Amino acid sequence: MHVVERDQFVFSFSGNHAPVLTVQSGDRVVLRTNDCFSGQIRGDQDLVTSIDYGKINPATGPIFVEGALPGDVLKAEIIRISLDGQGVITTLPDIGTLIHHSEIRSKLVQIREGRRVQFSGRIEFECAPMVGVIGVAPSEGEVACGHPGRHGGNLDSSCIAEGSSVYLPVFVPGALFGLGDLHASMGDGEICGTGVEIAGEVEVRLTVLKGAQLAAPVVETKDSWHSIASDHDVLAAIRQASEDMQNMIVQRWELTPTDAYLLMGAVGDVQMSQCCKPCPVETVVRVRMPKLEGMPGLAE
Repeated sequence: MHVVERDQFVFSFSGNHAPVLTVQSGDRVVLRTNDCFSGQIRGDQDLVTSIDYGKINPATGPIFVEGALPGDVLKAEIIRISLDGQGVITTLPDIGTLIHHSEIRSKLVQIREGRRVQFSGRIEFECAPMVGVIGVAPSEGEVACGHPGRHGGNLDSSCIAEGSSVYLPVFVPGALFGLGDLHASMGDGEICGTGVEIAGEVEVRLTVLKGAQLAAPVVETKDSWHSIASDHDVLAAIRQASEDMQNMIVQRWELTPTDAYLLMGAVGDVQMSQCCKPCPVETVVRVRMPKLEGMPGLAE
């Protein structure tokens, strides 16, 4: 089992970053992660207005996967997510639909027995661990880990949880995979700009799918497929995610574009991942399709 420690991280996805680990296709790796604030918020008195924003959303990695080449797909199976014992929820200046009548605040919360969030003396709820940032290097330049894109990045999608698989298009040799920004829980839309931000570790299996030719991130869960897209215009993001799903149905399941469109209208869902507007980060949406009998997976 390979292990990448939380002091081996980057703040952007880029083909220029030197890998911290090289693995073979099919290898399992444990990535130990910092929280999205790089541990800068240690108490309720530590507000986001006083931290270094240059240290936001570190991704543990990058990992070079042997055999991964442009035009391939990297499959990252989320085998296990383990959480640290304390997380934090914050409001952010000028971000979120309700910030105009909310205070800037940090709230530390305890994780009870690794499975429940103690929000207050009276309120607690089940953890729903998920990965916020997951991706590979883009084809050129660099993209800050706090931003989403066709390479992945800050997808903030609750479906990226234990038991799911994330399929990422490969743009550079080795893919240069990384992840971070764990949440003990995060509501769809991340309405205040954060979920329960927390450090922890994630065990993944990284597998190269040769010549699979995927255009953008896709997430597979036990019962569904999710195409993920982002844009500052929410309607443009929905359109892109819908086109990506339509293309996948046409290419993989051999339906006509119109039949795919009809099927999406019958059983598909548009779901919000991150929409804490106003916000400099693009809105992230996903289109969900249930797994139906006779429809093969991406690796088949």
